[in-house]
Amino acid sequence: MIAILIILLLIDLYAYKAMMHLLHHSTPFTRNLSRWMYWGISLFFLALIVSVFLSSTGQRDPKTTSRIFLLAGIMLALYIPKLFFAIFHLTEDIGKLAAMGIHKLSALVRGTETHPDPSTEKISRFKFLTQAGLILAAIPFLSIIWGMVRGRFRFRISHQKLAFPHLPEPFHGLKIVQISDIHIGSFYGYKKKVKEAVEMINALEADLIVFTGDMVNDLAEELNGWEEIFSSLHAPLGKVSILGNHDYGDYFRWDSEEAKRRNLQDLIRRQEAMGFRMLLNESVKIEKNGSYLALIGVENWGKPPFAQYGDFRKAHENVKDAPLKILLSHDPTHWDAEIMGKTNVDLTLSGHTHGMQFGIEIGNVKWSPAQWKYPHWAGLYRENGQYLYVNRGFGYIGYPGRVGIPPEITIIELIRG
Repeated sequence: MIAILIILLLIDLYAYKAMMHLLHHSTPFTRNLSRWMYWGISLFFLALIVSVFLSSTGQRDPKTTSRIFLLAGIMLALYIPKLFFAIFHLTEDIGKLAAMGIHKLSALVRGTETHPDPSTEKISRFKFLTQAGLILAAIPFLSIIWGMVRGRFRFRISHQKLAFPHLPEPFHGLKIVQISDIHIGSFYGYKKKVKEAVEMINALEADLIVFTGDMVNDLAEELNGWEEIFSSLHAPLGKVSILGNHDYGDYFRWDSEEAKRRNLQDLIRRQEAMGFRMLLNESVKIEKNGSYLALIGVENWGKPPFAQYGDFRKAHENVKDAPLKILLSHDPTHWDAEIMGKTNVDLTLSGHTHGMQFGIEIGNVKWSPAQWKYPHWAGLYRENGQYLYVNRGFGYIGYPGRVGIPPEITIIELIRG
């Protein structure tokens, strides 16, 4: 917390310098009013951070979590634009210093005395950088606010059609809905929005629904009051679920290992009560008209610092001869490390990355900070006949919004061919 406050204060100080620079020729009243408003808002927010941090220590109920996430969103909305503004002003300062250095060096080479810099007018032109920074800072500010108000609830349906020559004939046209990363504790106070999304899923009339992990942020009790909504999800061939890294409660400070274990058992029990078949390093055969395909579910497997509870060999043991295999694995790095090119799994369905809840996807342009950590971070990938689909996530965590990466409901149609 101290480190965060120091970083925010440093951003504030330099952004304040930039603001005073632009107001240099303003009236004393304007400068004083701007000074009081700037520091009044900044110090109030910094005090609010400390207050919420101290009052929420040891508490992780949905209401408290929602309040923390809201504060995080406001922090991003205030300080990302300030950082943007400060960087432009820093560029101006560097330009000025360079111009002054060149002038003094030139005077030294000529052997003349250094008089007041005749390039002052040229240096002053650098001021446009700070002015441009102030204007352009509005873009991240408005984007972050829009992502919180609208972006996190604009559920998008992604349609995928995948062809497999060895798909059993009865499964030609099979429709699978994938949802992932619900993080239901983040939706405190937004039950209507989640209900609308569930209705969107049911309207797709899928044959099978799969959930690829992170039902909660930390605690099983986050599902209190949501049972009826998720129980209403229906598909003729059933609903299947696996665990994600957040479901284990690894990020919560428990009184004992036993309490942590009970929380996980409670989460599994609650999902089963809502009609989900839990696959915990195990598999199930989906049967239709005398044929079947294998649905394999592993527990979370990720690269450090994420835990590796998944055991593909154990999960795969009973379906080695299946004509087509679909793997549910929360973290897409599992596909890179143990599945692709090392198994005969046809399709892997993952989530986990959320697409970082921020990015750009326009036509063939696809970018997000998520790609700096995950080589496969959103959408469909194919390597040597094996497919991976990374769902962008249903919910959100940390920043309570989405910019350019909307929450996703995926429907995958399998065809023979």
